[in-house]
Amino acid sequence: MFLIILGLLITTISFIIAKTDQQIAKFSKLIRIAGIVLTLLGAALSMFKVVDAGQVGVKTLYGKVDNDVLYSGLNIINPLVEVTTFDVKTQNYTMSAIHDEGSKAGDDAIRILTSDGLEVTIDLSVLFSVQPKDAPKILKEIGGDYLDKVVRPIARTAIRDNAVSYEAVALYSTKRQEFQNKIFSTINHSFAKRGLKLEQLLIRNVTLPESVRKTIESKINAEQDAQKMQFVLQKEKQEAERKRVEAQGIADYQHILSTGLSDKQLQYESIKAQKEIALSPNTKIIIMGNGKNPVILGSN
Repeated sequence: MFLIILGLLITTISFIIAKTDQQIAKFSKLIRIAGIVLTLLGAALSMFKVVDAGQVGVKTLYGKVDNDVLYSGLNIINPLVEVTTFDVKTQNYTMSAIHDEGSKAGDDAIRILTSDGLEVTIDLSVLFSVQPKDAPKILKEIGGDYLDKVVRPIARTAIRDNAVSYEAVALYSTKRQEFQNKIFSTINHSFAKRGLKLEQLLIRNVTLPESVRKTIESKINAEQDAQKMQFVLQKEKQEAERKRVEAQGIADYQHILSTGLSDKQLQYESIKAQKEIALSPNTKIIIMGNGKNPVILGSN
């Protein structure tokens, strides 16, 4: 565009010069030719517009937006139009309490009030993209600054409007996925009306007030202690059951011995026991018998 304007200006000057001093007028043709060449060169360069991959172009002629979109690649256009490019790849807008982690510097987390009147801090990431066919609409109605004009306020408002239906602890634990689904539906509906597509919504962190966190930690510790005690009691019951079974087995054994062994069998068991004692390396001499038929066993 600049070369076209410059060429037209030089051409106009050449006509003016031709009507003035005769000595300078003889150079007017050369100046006119230079101006025409610049004009043609500028028109040729302006007629070709390369749109990068992942982008679309929107044409504007004297403030009027053309609804036809230029897609990635080489495009031939009117040399007088201006082209505004839009990124149609997936974009990430993060609002975080951690400095330099979000899209804005500093603490940019969303602070909300829950149904029980507690203040909860939420870190949120919004994954979205520009709908290529709606790029002209975005340029006409919003402009190129759609992050601060649409994405940020809609996401923060949706979080706050839906959080009032939940208690703080529920947002932190049991209702977190349900809450995320609700705000996804709200934001997706608002984005669709403005030419944006919501791809994914990520609640990255839910921070409860310090007093609530301590209460939850105390409850968790109490539950863990209760589970530990239950385990100990179960173990003691099992040990008591084992001892009872062992005692019952000993009692049954003694009952069998007291009622089922004859004198001959008892004598045989006695001989077996004495023999084992005699074979012990610590035994030197043992006299066995009831006095009638003694048996002497030596260590050798």
